[in-house]
Amino acid sequence: MQFIFICNSYLGCFYGVHAPQEVQEWGRFLFPDQYDIIDKHTQSGLELVEKYVKFVKERTEIEQNYAKQLRNLTKKYNPKRGCKEEQECRFSNHQSFLDILNEMNDYAGQRELIAENMMMNICIELTKYLQELKMERKTHLSEAKKAQQSLESTYKQLDSKRFEREWREADKAAQYAEKTDQDINATKADVEKAKQQANMRTHIAEECKNDYAAQLQKYNKEQSQFYFSDMPLIFNKLQDMDERRVRKLAQGYVLFSDTERHVMPIIGKCLEGVTKAGTNVNERNDSIALIEQYKSGFERPGDLDFEDYSQGINRASSDSSLGTLGTPKGPLELLGKNRSKPFWLFSKKSKPTVTEDFGHLPPEQRRKRLQQKLDDIGKELQKEVDQSEALEKMKDVYEKNPQMGDPASLSPQINQTAQNMERLRGELNKYEVMDSPLLAAAMYCMPCSHITCVSPSSPDGTHSEEGTPDPSHAIYAEFDDDFEEEEEELVAPIGQCTAMYNFPGASEGTITMQEGEVLSVVEEDKGDGWTRVRRANGNEGYIPTSYVSISLSK
Repeated sequence: MQFIFICNSYLGCFYGVHAPQEVQEWGRFLFPDQYDIIDKHTQSGLELVEKYVKFVKERTEIEQNYAKQLRNLTKKYNPKRGCKEEQECRFSNHQSFLDILNEMNDYAGQRELIAENMMMNICIELTKYLQELKMERKTHLSEAKKAQQSLESTYKQLDSKRFEREWREADKAAQYAEKTDQDINATKADVEKAKQQANMRTHIAEECKNDYAAQLQKYNKEQSQFYFSDMPLIFNKLQDMDERRVRKLAQGYVLFSDTERHVMPIIGKCLEGVTKAGTNVNERNDSIALIEQYKSGFERPGDLDFEDYSQGINRASSDSSLGTLGTPKGPLELLGKNRSKPFWLFSKKSKPTVTEDFGHLPPEQRRKRLQQKLDDIGKELQKEVDQSEALEKMKDVYEKNPQMGDPASLSPQINQTAQNMERLRGELNKYEVMDSPLLAAAMYCMPCSHITCVSPSSPDGTHSEEGTPDPSHAIYAEFDDDFEEEEEELVAPIGQCTAMYNFPGASEGTITMQEGEVLSVVEEDKGDGWTRVRRANGNEGYIPTSYVSISLSK
């Protein structure tokens, strides 16, 4: 009945509603002597899980190393703060390259995310599940071993040889008693003794027979239990465990691809960002940016005059005669060139001497460099201020909690920071004075080709104009800062001047002047070709020094 019940339960599993197809169970189709085969099979399955976990771990190491190398690569090619490459980021092709580096840095982050998710969702989960399977498998194998040992122990209790021996002794005793009874020489006592011995042996043999029958029945029952219930049940448990292992491993296989597929949209955006960086490059805008950055405000130099040395013209006097006109310095003079030499634009020897106030640069570039210097000093000063505040806070913490540190140990750093702040403030004030609009205006000059030039050697004594000023072509630096408000008390004039020629005053910071007009001199020429003057109505501005006749008060 028990065997029928077990078989029916198996058939219920085979044809149950949860089984879409016939279930092939190990306990039904594998004989218990296949125990060693199942042992090896389940062990091989666990080893496969361990092998896959190791494979995924090595894959995560590859992803991590790849991400690390990508980050190092982007860090290597990212411009350092304040370097020349950072200043060139105003050009679209440079900025696009920085965008590509940023996208690759994000791409490296996604590779790290792949490695992290694989480690968490596959390696750690499968390792934990593997330990559970090992414990479960050990339990099932232990149960199978106990069942086998129990069956073997019951079999050993079958003493069939004792039963056989006792029946032989009983048969011998019975034959001896029968023989004694037929012997005419045997006494009655001998006959009785032989019969008693035969009866005793027969009784012992019957007891052995009963014991053997009981043991045999017990063994058959346990054997049936072993072959039809215990081992099939253990095999089915091992089958269930192995199938669960296979399902879990299959999920790990799927996660291997899903983990990377989930970050593919973000990786796609990174690659789209690289493509966008390439399409954002605009060669025309880069060319315009270069012009805006390095335009000097100078015009191209004109042709050199022919000097006829055959007429005995002294070149020095020619130069001095030209100097009597007193026109403002042109591009050649600004660049410190000798007029007797050609103006080679790309000559290595033509580099101007670098000065602290950037006076060697043209007006537009000088203004930009001064502003950049002010910004750099401001950033350094802010860093020192932040460091000073941090040191003061730390010192306050040390004073309130002496166990955390000695406040006196911070004094050298605080003093050094204070000195740095004082030095930077001094530099900031110095460059602010250089960059002030009124002083900056004095550093600019007007090209000769854009002013009214009069030759005093005109035959009729009248002033002949070589050109008329065109404000649209005048090249002057544009001021970013507004002029400071006028002082309540005007500066006292230091002399007077009389205009010898007309001056349009087309640029900011200059003043219009008519021939013969008398103006008050507020600030004399400091060697740059410009004099600051004031009208009677209070208007002030700069005029070319060579255009006026100056009389200073003693």
